[in-house]
Amino acid sequence: MQKARLVHHLRQIASLVVTAVTAASTLNAYRPLARTGYPSLFSWMFGLVVTELPLQTMASQLGGLALTARRLNRPVRILAWITATISALGLLNFSRAGHQANVPLTKALDDALGPSRRTDSEGLWRRPTGAGSAKAPGLLRMMRIYRDYAHDSDISYGEFGRANHLDIWRRPDLDPHGKAPVLFQIPGGAWTTGNKRGQAHPLMSHLAELGWICVAINYRHSPRNTWPAHIVDVKRALAWVKQHIAGYGGDPDFVAITGGSAGGHLSALAALTPNDPQFQPGFEDADTRVQAAVPFYGIYDFTRLDDSLHAMMPGLLIKSIIKQRPSTHLQTYVAASPIHHVNADAPPFFVLHGQNDSLAFVEQARAFTTKLHEVSNQPVAYAELPLTQHAFDIFGSARAAHAAVAVEQFLAEVYTAQLKANVA
Repeated sequence: MQKARLVHHLRQIASLVVTAVTAASTLNAYRPLARTGYPSLFSWMFGLVVTELPLQTMASQLGGLALTARRLNRPVRILAWITATISALGLLNFSRAGHQANVPLTKALDDALGPSRRTDSEGLWRRPTGAGSAKAPGLLRMMRIYRDYAHDSDISYGEFGRANHLDIWRRPDLDPHGKAPVLFQIPGGAWTTGNKRGQAHPLMSHLAELGWICVAINYRHSPRNTWPAHIVDVKRALAWVKQHIAGYGGDPDFVAITGGSAGGHLSALAALTPNDPQFQPGFEDADTRVQAAVPFYGIYDFTRLDDSLHAMMPGLLIKSIIKQRPSTHLQTYVAASPIHHVNADAPPFFVLHGQNDSLAFVEQARAFTTKLHEVSNQPVAYAELPLTQHAFDIFGSARAAHAAVAVEQFLAEVYTAQLKANVA
């Protein structure tokens, strides 16, 4: 009897703990509970799942409570249901925000390109035979999307084995002799991890469905490799694309570069340093220019060692990435920072960032785009997405789908402008 009471008592406590944790996860998604140290990693992971998969989260929370509620005391059961209901309302608001992400994205494009801009890419590039509207990404589709489009995999572009492999995404019926525009994708992973598979699948599948060619690369990681190995590999892969992509049906004269997190940093830096010999040792004469840049949730200034940079970032840069201190090698940090390469000849930029990013703080994107606006002669679009975490485009959520469409619209405008310039 005493054991049964103990089990019953523990069940009540466990239910309250689970209810409190689920409520805290929803609250954390609204306002990250940690922005420093290792707790920020958990804040990010829980926040990402809740904000991008809110209905699935709600179903698991309410379903789990429904299965266990009958075993709870009435006061505990009432408290658990009240808490779960409040959490569910918060999750429904996240779902609404994700489905309405097109609003801030549209505003960003209108502000940068004008309200009379193109809102579709109809008639711009040669679509595959029978191509209709692009398929919606979707969570389940992301699990099988790789084999639908990556028909040319693990192609070597450099001398460092798998670290210098790339995949080419395209529709199987794409004209191999056409001149499809090219998206060049750089994965994130804090410059220490990451792979050409698993990132940017919503964006790449959307564009590939419309007749683009997408190139996803690997590059050397730290701490085994030291900066600037990462950007050197990016440049070498770009040079490979310029030289070889026509053989796969791509247009080497229209390459847009993108990436998330560390890939956002590297894509911005590559776009702002075309043909820069310091990042092209041994292939200084290779063409590494891009026609547009679309960095997602990147870091743009390594020299701002203040609260605009995650507290763990300086140690990561000093110990694992650059392996030098800014106090003695400041120029290395300056050279590695995209914001210090902003110039009047920068290509068109579309920067996307989440307001609630727990890893790459939004202040970095704000400062970077402000400087681009001040200096660049080309359009600069900046979308700051509310209630949005780091890596929001991973799962194929509603927000990721809206972002893919917005990027398509931005690139369509840039592509149109280039066509007009070529005619002139």
